Amino acid sequence: MSEEARNRPLEFGADKIQAAHDNPGVVTRPPLIYLYSILIGLTLQFVWPLKVLPAPLEATVGGSLILVAIVLFTLSVREFLAAGTAIQTHRPTTTILRTGPYRFSRNPIYLSFTLLYIGIGIWVNSAWLLGILIPTLVLISYGVIAREERYLAQKFGDEYLRYKASVRRWL
Repeated sequence: MSEEARNRPLEFGADKIQAAHDNPGVVTRPPLIYLYSILIGLTLQFVWPLKVLPAPLEATVGGSLILVAIVLFTLSVREFLAAGTAIQTHRPTTTILRTGPYRFSRNPIYLSFTLLYIGIGIWVNSAWLLGILIPTLVLISYGVIAREERYLAQKFGDEYLRYKASVRRWL
């Protein structure tokens, strides 16, 4: 640690504490929830294979869903970048997005993760992977989205509540 850093006074003001808590307080980062679920499903598929579709459909259906997921994710991220607000759930939100995919879904990034997950599940033809999606979505709904919605309602008030009333959570 530098001499300057050692001699600098600690900052404990209310604004510093408030800034540190200006986030929805989700249970964990959403991509990790999906990633861990995929890894659990793939492990189960490796140990006890359980197929869900006839072989010729796997790549076509799974690949199509993966492509749609990538496009939706890209369009959603572009809106965050254009608005200059944080994508990460542990950082403060500075605005309500209403353009691009956010005109149709309040959570297009989570929708893209879900489509990617389903696409992977179909591509590898795993009933395990698809079955584990159910508890994954419960965790996303209650541990992430519900907390984000509370945070946004507190932070933006009527502006967010009007948006929430006019745009569906998923589709």
